Amino acid sequence: MSITSTTLLEKDIRPRVLLVGDVMLDRYVWGDVDRISPEAPIPILRIEREEHRLGGAGSVASMLATLGAETILAAVVGGDEEGRIVGRLLDNLDINRRMVLTVPDRATTVKERLLGRAQHRYPHQMMRVDRESVAAISSASADRLLAGISRCMDEIDLVLVSDYDKGVCKGDMFPRLIALARAAGVPVVADPVKDADYRRYAGCTCITPNRAEAGRALGTRITTPQEGLEAARKLLDFGLESVIVTLDRDGMAWVNRTGEARLFTARPRQVCDITGAGDMVISVLGYMLAAGADTAAAIEIANVAGGLEVERLGVEPLTRQDILDELTQGSATGQKLLALEQLAPTLDRLRASGKRIVMTNGCFDLLHPGHVASLQEARKQGDFLLVAVNSDRSVRENKGPGRPVVDEQGRSEMLAALSCVDGVVIFDDASVAHLVERVQPDVLVKADQYAIEQVVGHESVLRHGGHIVTVPTKARYSTTELIARIQAVPTRKRNAA
Repeated sequence: MSITSTTLLEKDIRPRVLLVGDVMLDRYVWGDVDRISPEAPIPILRIEREEHRLGGAGSVASMLATLGAETILAAVVGGDEEGRIVGRLLDNLDINRRMVLTVPDRATTVKERLLGRAQHRYPHQMMRVDRESVAAISSASADRLLAGISRCMDEIDLVLVSDYDKGVCKGDMFPRLIALARAAGVPVVADPVKDADYRRYAGCTCITPNRAEAGRALGTRITTPQEGLEAARKLLDFGLESVIVTLDRDGMAWVNRTGEARLFTARPRQVCDITGAGDMVISVLGYMLAAGADTAAAIEIANVAGGLEVERLGVEPLTRQDILDELTQGSATGQKLLALEQLAPTLDRLRASGKRIVMTNGCFDLLHPGHVASLQEARKQGDFLLVAVNSDRSVRENKGPGRPVVDEQGRSEMLAALSCVDGVVIFDDASVAHLVERVQPDVLVKADQYAIEQVVGHESVLRHGGHIVTVPTKARYSTTELIARIQAVPTRKRNAA
């Protein structure tokens, strides 16, 4: 039985994750630039401090540890000082590194970033210097890793793969890993490398390419969410059980072999730094799935976490409380506009505190007194009124090409300004039935011009023990009639007004 996402985040659940992939060392060199070299027209960086952080699969490990997962890392490092630094950083985070192999003749992957300030102002990256080995690990190293992985299969909940194409997942390593996991009934989730042959990931429970990676794998460009869904469907042909295509500002597209397909929207963000967003998504997704969440709930939370990460400078692991605060800010701070992925966590918390959820829906194009009166009556039926608003696309589908007059963002903001409304969510389907099933309101409210059996979603609400309530309307108000009256006014009079 799936654990609700908010319960999972609130409790000290410690899922066991085996992380396989390419660990790196990120070295940051900070300094000041106050002169140009006399030897060449280049700035001179006067070093002030250095900082070491885990990168690649190491970054994912640190994110999992911050979330609270018990993490076992399977990777390789070189027999060099950088490899020893990686070991100390892993120990500081209490990450199990018994399967981090030291290979004496292999260099630890290092990404060194030089960050300089001019006139003591904010630092900017001047250069990145990489040292790495990208050849496949030796068959002896692969055998040692797989032997250790085989021994720990009965103590883990999920295998997470962070493939950066630095050697660990090349050759026959990956298919052998998949075979071990499948034999043990352990799911495998992989973040694929760009430009890889996706046949490498055949047998995975799920992979999470971004839109550019998925597009390159298929030889196409992905510009819209619907194209993301179609790309995810095509990627299933590589022998995958499910695919999530991450679409940055457009959210995520998910499909699986059973025919499920969903788009997860993302709310607008002030993007500060996209570094680490992909690692954050795969970390939270892995944590949620390993802890018992169903796939849709896990994607919703991972979607929120990826959005949070891009608002922060650099790679900054998130705590469960960081995510909970983001999920609940709609009801906690008066910010009522909710993204679809915020619904389940927000409603779970409200229900846990004994709140009665009321839902109504509509286009609400040209908000008028009839709407307000109906919403006020709806709010009286419970403790939290959620208003579902048709997207611009679904309004056009229902009302015709001339509608809406006011776009979805404007309509949502006007509704959120009403004191009787507690939450507003935009839905893209022509029918609200799917969203009603997802919300499972205690009370579904519609205008009394409809009989109960005509209310879309009434079967779902009644099946879950809820109620249908119809409320009176102000008969003289109609959006369609108001628009017609406005259009009937001569242009000169409208301009004069």
